[in-house]
This record gives sequence, structure tokens and C-alpha cells, in this order.
Amino acid sequence: MEAPGRNTNFSHEGDPVFSALSSSSMSLDKLFPALLECFGIILCGYIAGRANIITSTQAKGLGNFVSKFALPALLFKNMVLLDFGNVIWPFLWSILIAKVCVFVIVCVLTLIVSSPDSRYSKAGIFSIFATQSNDFALGYPIVEALYQNTYPEYLMYIYLVAPVSLMILNPIGFAFCEIQKWKNQENRQQSKLRIMGVVVFQVLKNPIVFMVVIGIIAHFVLHQTIPPVLAEFVDGLANSFGGAALFYLGLSMVGQLGKLTRSTVVTLILLTTAKLLLMPLICKDMVDLLDNSNTSALNHSSLSNYAFLYGVFPTAPSVGIYAVYYNVELEVVTSGMVISTFLSAPIMYVSAWLLSIPWTDPQHLMNSLQNVSFNISIVSLVALVWTIVVMFLSKKFKRLPHMFTINLFLAQFLTCIGMIVWNFVVKEDNFVGQVLTFTLLCTSLYSSYLWPGLIALSLVLLKKFEDLKVSPGVFIIAGWGIPTFVTAVLLLSGQKMSDTIDSTFFYGKQQLICTAVVLALSILLGGGSLVFLSRGSWAENDQVHEGNSAENLVTEVEPENQSLFEPVSTSGGPNRECLICDCVPPQPMPDMIISTNMNNTPTTIPGQCENRCESTDCLLLQVEELQQVTDRQAARHLLLSLLLTVSLLANLASCLWLLFNSVPGRLYLELQFFCAVANFGQGFISFALFGLDKHLIILPFKKGLHKLWYGKKQQEQPQTDLPEDVRMTCIQFTKYHKDQCCQDIVKKRRCGRKTMVDCFLGCELVEWLQQVGLAQDLGEAVLYGTRLQQGGVLQHINQEYDFQDNRLYFIFIA
Repeated sequence: MEAPGRNTNFSHEGDPVFSALSSSSMSLDKLFPALLECFGIILCGYIAGRANIITSTQAKGLGNFVSKFALPALLFKNMVLLDFGNVIWPFLWSILIAKVCVFVIVCVLTLIVSSPDSRYSKAGIFSIFATQSNDFALGYPIVEALYQNTYPEYLMYIYLVAPVSLMILNPIGFAFCEIQKWKNQENRQQSKLRIMGVVVFQVLKNPIVFMVVIGIIAHFVLHQTIPPVLAEFVDGLANSFGGAALFYLGLSMVGQLGKLTRSTVVTLILLTTAKLLLMPLICKDMVDLLDNSNTSALNHSSLSNYAFLYGVFPTAPSVGIYAVYYNVELEVVTSGMVISTFLSAPIMYVSAWLLSIPWTDPQHLMNSLQNVSFNISIVSLVALVWTIVVMFLSKKFKRLPHMFTINLFLAQFLTCIGMIVWNFVVKEDNFVGQVLTFTLLCTSLYSSYLWPGLIALSLVLLKKFEDLKVSPGVFIIAGWGIPTFVTAVLLLSGQKMSDTIDSTFFYGKQQLICTAVVLALSILLGGGSLVFLSRGSWAENDQVHEGNSAENLVTEVEPENQSLFEPVSTSGGPNRECLICDCVPPQPMPDMIISTNMNNTPTTIPGQCENRCESTDCLLLQVEELQQVTDRQAARHLLLSLLLTVSLLANLASCLWLLFNSVPGRLYLELQFFCAVANFGQGFISFALFGLDKHLIILPFKKGLHKLWYGKKQQEQPQTDLPEDVRMTCIQFTKYHKDQCCQDIVKKRRCGRKTMVDCFLGCELVEWLQQVGLAQDLGEAVLYGTRLQQGGVLQHINQEYDFQDNRLYFIFIA
């Protein structure tokens, strides 16, 4: 039996479109540098935000500059200079209709499934999310790299298409949000006419919309020329947009995935699918249908491909601003913005590459697919080796659900090994070697399909029962036994296809059926579990549960229990109970801060413990280690299952497409390349979520880098020689706020068998600093605490960690 599609005729020699495609219409060699430039600047912004170099409050200033000055100037400039005579208007109508279709689909589905108390606001925000693209900051550099030398007129379409969302669709979404606000009011005094007036005013006061209108008017008044007096000024603002916007995009991503909740999982899947899959397909189809007036086959095909690439552009960050303004599903919008941005990069690259190669030689396509799978497997293998080593060194593989995650990583590892070996074996006439390699590859690949569903199921059981209620061995047997059984059935009943190098069709139609069954089983299992988990926040529940279980060891001492410890003397004499952990002697506070603090009543007076607790016996340190080991990282596992489930859907669509369609076509081949990237590039997702362990990798690296950079300087300089901002922060805190802070957050916690310590958690101080107004946001609070640590006002109980927003114990130094 022949596999469907093996002898399918991919040759379209009589079709002028396919003949024209043999000469590429895109400059693909510039695409990768453009992607590297864009995402490199985004990464710099993310690092700056994550390292608190720029706090979220400070980032708002950059965001205001980008959205209210740089982008309006860029739009005004291009509206004035735009040549409307060369515009292919059917292309614009196609994009408009495609956006309207996606907008309506998302809006109607949201209105059907959402609860009445937030139905209209969700419909408005979600529809805007699915249709407003990041056209200028991320889209324009990509289009410029691809079409600058071949179709430079395509660049101006960005400035014509963007107002479609800003001036037509967004107001409709805003109207839904205003209707929801009106419905939630008790008296409902506002009339519908007033609501429409508010929406129109919101649109007109947007600087982007305002400058587009002014630019179009100036286009005809100034005859496509900016006066020399204004030209340099407008150019200066417009040219500052690119780098600043990408940097701000990276800043806005910091901490967004931490807001991911169980209730957002299904919504996030649907919105990401609508934005990155549904939108580009509809855009391409609409151009194919409506652009009938174009006599050039090559130009028509290029416009169609351009429409597809435009649809893949990720969601604009401004949608998050709308969500904050209307207080609607901020977690979904911000998390979706991050995920869509990073998923769009490989989709754009693969799409552009596939659309640029000649499609007349099926053997060339199969070789290209094999090379892509081989190259990705090598890089993914390195990432998986690192991730597996981190999992074993951190000892998390002994606990749930990490015990199942390590099995997923092992399956991914063997899949990469199988593909690398297959690349060499398939070219040789060695049937036994091919069968053995295929067995390894097929079994491990099916196992990597099943484990996301099993991990999601384990999260459900852990949430419901706080334990699996079944032996973990059952999951492990299912995760490896089912793929082994299916592969054995395939080897016994299937028939090897001749003249094929693709491992996906090595056994023809039988293999497609087996793959579809395994994929459907995992999707049903994982999808059902993710739907069940769509209530509440994993991060909050995990943190509370783990924090409470650890706090049981060092709970605050009640008065009736104080007899278990040495008597506490309030006189502050030599017999007073030690309130400072003596695991490591505290560092002396700088003289200038001591002199300031002496004017006030000291909060604590250091004493001497009769029995000093060693670092290995300190209960607080044991609690910190326990928290690190027992952290289930449920939010990360949830995100892992979500992303892999999306790839499973693509694989299932590929199998069903080929089973029921003998002529696969262009879109199927692109889907096949995407599946190859998803199957053999799973290691990148695993590495991103679990390869950079905070306590094993990031914090030790940061600490070592800090010692390497500042160690010698700190030895050479006296401790009193502090930076001015650190000195003033410490003096301000010790003189005006320390006493109140100690009363609010400092608690006695058990440090040893007969010793106590007055300490607090880092996250408690961060929250307190924001409550009293010493910090405007989390980033400023962490920076404030870091300065206190640098000034010797506080320290970690074992001086092992820098200050951070975490459940680590710190003490104030007297």
C-alpha cells in the first residue's frame, strides 16, 4: 500500500504562478538578521526590566514617549509622503475583510460562552487582541528585510492597514467595553448616546488616530512634501521609534507569565490560535479571492504571501493598556502578548523560507524537510542535555510532577537522537538499521506526544487530592507502554514504503492512523485536564500551600509556648534572648548609619546565645531548602502542557489533512514544516521553562558575577564609602520607618532548639514598602530592599542570597 501523498504530483509546470515562484520574490538572506535585531532589542529590554535596571514605573515614561510622540510622528510622516497611486486597493479590502471576519468570530464566540457579568467587555478586548497587530515596532522591520529590494511599495501598506484596526475595529471593541460598564452600574444614568460619545472621544483623543487624520489632510494640502522647517523635527521623532518601541516591548513582558492562571488556559489557547493561525489563513485566502484585477501572476502570489506574513504579526502591546483601562482579563492579554510574540518569530521565519523556495521538485522539498528536522534536533539535543542535568542536580526529579516531566524530557531527548541517527541510516541500504532506528524514533516521539496530557492529568489529581491517589508507576507505564505497544502493532501490521526518507510516512497510511490515534488520545486527556484546571491561580495556591507547610516548622512563638525556649528579658541586658541568628556573624552597619540610628530607640540589641546554631542545624535555612525542593512549579508545568498541546493540534491536523486529501497543496507543506519544528524543537520549550533553575543557575551566577565585579572594589574601599543613593535610603529608613516596619512584619521564628530570631520574609518587606508608599511597584520595592542590604541595614540570615521578592528569611541589623 502506498502512503497518500508519496506519489502526489507536486509539479505545477503548466501553472504560471508556480513557475514564477521559482525565482524568489523575497530577500530571505536579510530575514534572519532582521529577526535577530528585533528580538535582540526585545531581549535587552526584558533583561533591563528583569534586573530592575528599569522599573515598571520608569518604563511607563518610555511607553508614553513611544505611543504619544514617536509613533504619531512616524505615521504623520508616512501619511504625507504616501503615494496612493501605486496602492493595490483590493489588497487593503482583503485585509479589512479578514480582520472583520476574525473580529466577528472572536466576538460572537466570547458572547456565547462568557458569563453575563463580563460578557461584553471580554468580547471587546478579546476581539481587539485577535486583530490589532504589532505592525510598526515588529512588523515593519520584517517587511523591510523581505521586500525592500523586490517590492518596496509593500512597505507603505503597513501604514494603510494599521488604521483599519485603530479607526474601525477598535472603536467597536471600546463600545462593547463601555456597554459592559453601563450594564454594571446600578442606576444606569448614562444614555446610549452618551456611551457613543464616550467611544468617539476615546478614539479621537488617541494621538495615533489623530495624527493619521492630520497626515492624510496634509498629504493633499502639502502635495506629498513635508516643509523643510518641519522635516528634520519630524524625522528625529520618527527615527527614534524603532529601537525604543522594541525595547519597551521587552520591558512590558517582565513578569507577565507569572500572571497566568488556570482560568486563562483555554482562553489563551483560543486567542493565540485565532491570532497566529486563523488570521494569516483568512488574510491569504481573501487576497486570493479578491485580487482578481492583478494581471501579474508573480505579483499576485507575492501579495498573497505578504498577506499571510502580515497575519502572523503578534499582538500589539497597546492592547494591554486597553485591558488595564477597562480592568478586563489583564492576565489573558498580557500572557497572550508574550506568548504570541515569541511564537510568531519561528512561524514568520519558516513561512518566509518556505514561500521563497521553488515548489516544483517534491524530492527537494523532502530533503529540505529532512535537513530542517536534523538541524533542529542537534540544537534541541544540547538544550535537553542541559535541562536534564539541571533537573537531576536540583533533585526535583524525585518529586511530583517533576518525576513525570523528566520522563517527557527523556522522550524528547531520545526523539532527537533517533532523528539524528535516522538522517544517516535512511540514506543507506540497511533495512535492519532503518527498522531499529525507526522503532526508537517512533516510540520516543509517541511518548513525547502522550506525556503533556499525562502531566496535565497529574496536575488535576494533585490539585484535587494533594496527591495522585494512584502510583506514579502507572503514569510511567502508560507514558512508555502505550507508545511501545502502538509501535509494535505498526511494525507487525504495517508495510514499509519504498523510496521515502520521511520518517513520518515510513509505514504509509497505517502510520498516519496510529499517529492520529495517539495524538487524539493525548489531546483529549490534556485538553480535558486543562479545562478542569481553568479555575483560580496555580501560582497563588502553590505559594500559599508550600509557604504554610514550611512555616509550620518555624511558626511565630505564642506566649504559652515560650516556656520551651530560654526566658526572654525585656531589659536588654546580657541575659536577654538572642534575637539575631548566629549562623553567620552579622556584618557591622556603616558608622554614618549607626550615628543616625543612635538617636532613636534601637529595635533589637544583639546578645549572645548560649547554644549557637550551626548553619547545618538552622531551621530557617532548612525551611528555605525545603521550599526550593518542594516547589511544584505548577504554573510552568501548566504552560508546558499548553504549548505542547498546541503543537499536538498541528500534528493532528497534518495527519487528518493527508488522510482525507490526496493533493496536499502549499498550506499542507507549510504545516508539515511547522510540525517538524514543533516535534524536534520541543527541547527549546523545555529549556526555557526548566533549564534556568533560579536557585541552581541564575542566583549563583548572579552572585559570582557580583563578586567578580564588585569584590575587589569592596575590599579596597571602606564600608562607609557608600553610594549617595544607598546612604540616603538607609538613613531615611532607619530614622523614619524601621520601627514601624519591625512592628508590622518582623516575627519571632524558631532558629534552633533553644534559640529564636526576629526575622521577616523578603516578599513581606516588598509588600510593606508598596503599602506605605516607599515604592511605587514591585521593581522599586526590590531595588529599595537591595539598597538596604548594601547599606548594612538588613541581611539574609546566612548571608547566602541577595535581597529578592521571595520567601527567604532576612533580619534587620541593629
